[in-house]
Amino acid sequence: MLSQEQRAAILELSAQGVAKREIARLLGITRSSVRKVLRSKSSNAPALDRPEKAEPYRQQILDELVRCEGNLVRVHEELLAQGANLSYPALTAFCRRHGIAQTPKVPVGQYDFQPGEELQHDTSPHTVEIAGKKRKAQTASGVLCYSRMLYFQLYPTFQRFDCKVFLTDALGYFGGSPQKRVMIDNTHVVVLRGTGKDMVPVPEMAAFAERFGFQFAAHERGDANRSARVERGFHFIEHNFLAGRTFSSWEDLNTQARQWCDRVNATYKKHIRAVPRELFALERLHLKPLPAWIPEVYRLHQRTVDTEGYVALHTNRYSAPVDWIGRETKDKIHLQLDARHIVTHRRLTDAHDQRITLAQHRPPRGQGIKRGNPSPEEQQILAAVPEIADYLAALKQRGRKVLGLALRQLLRMVRDYPRTPLLAAVREATHYGLYDLDRLERMILRRIARDYFLLESGEHNDD
Repeated sequence: MLSQEQRAAILELSAQGVAKREIARLLGITRSSVRKVLRSKSSNAPALDRPEKAEPYRQQILDELVRCEGNLVRVHEELLAQGANLSYPALTAFCRRHGIAQTPKVPVGQYDFQPGEELQHDTSPHTVEIAGKKRKAQTASGVLCYSRMLYFQLYPTFQRFDCKVFLTDALGYFGGSPQKRVMIDNTHVVVLRGTGKDMVPVPEMAAFAERFGFQFAAHERGDANRSARVERGFHFIEHNFLAGRTFSSWEDLNTQARQWCDRVNATYKKHIRAVPRELFALERLHLKPLPAWIPEVYRLHQRTVDTEGYVALHTNRYSAPVDWIGRETKDKIHLQLDARHIVTHRRLTDAHDQRITLAQHRPPRGQGIKRGNPSPEEQQILAAVPEIADYLAALKQRGRKVLGLALRQLLRMVRDYPRTPLLAAVREATHYGLYDLDRLERMILRRIARDYFLLESGEHNDD
């Protein structure tokens, strides 16, 4: 069909005395089309006056839409089963023209932010190569909405502790906190209950926000555009910063990420037609100053020192001289008995089942633990049930638990359970090579239930 501009050009050229053949050649159309336009003497396209194939099935379409939950593919299948002669494109075109099962299109808007008004924060999963291995990582990002200043870091996991660590570092990087809010994506790390404007933050996170003078806010469900400032940066990070880069450690990764932020924030951005660092020069004047003293983010753990002089934390073991309380911070593990007795270890971010021993915790040569001598728990087990000596020796070699914990658990079972079912369960576990003490305990309990709680024959419940 000819457009209105083409029809107007035909009429204008004809009025200038140009022949129909020449008009058709100039506009690249057929002479019959030129003659039709000249006969109509109008530049408006003629209205289509033909019946729609789907019109006779309008009511059936409406009924099937409800039954098929709005799926037009299923509606078309049902119409064909009922004998309708209708193609799928004809059905979809009919529905579009008449607004059936169509979501109204709403023009997008935009959000304007004053300097220092809002910081948007979100996380996104990515894959990184660290020390030659592919690792899953959570990318935490923060963007100041006015200047588009970006700061991000990557973590093996992202829990409430990591969130506070990241936001503390981000606010330090920006040199201040937003005047009003930090916008989040209804994450359970911050949210206690509710969504959007009804969101209530976890008291721990609300107290953290109060320290820096802002409030957490969440956008409504499905309104991802509300956090577009931070969302659009993840694609840039994945396809620019992470592309082709390898890292020796998590510390190296986050050091390079910070340097990359410095470089990116100082480059011109076409979508804002400005340099973020230059806009930040104005925005920084409107940020709230940071507190004079910012306490280090920490996570408190209660731990008991085992018989070998170690405390266990996240599958790693750290040496300690006495029974102390452990506290975990961003990059250190503090083992503390009181204000005067403290030991500090470097925190292992991504290691598992490691043993970390400080030099001062090594006993003098000749005074260490004699490995040949059994521990007190082992001595008590062998004294009570010497029959399980072979199982105990194999458990020390093949057990998956920390040896001290395993020996204490086995000693408790020896003390708590009758000897006969205990020995029977140990014999069966030895036969099948089972050294999971939790499973061994269930085997003992099954035997106790079978052998010790049987009703006499002929007894019955009168109830």
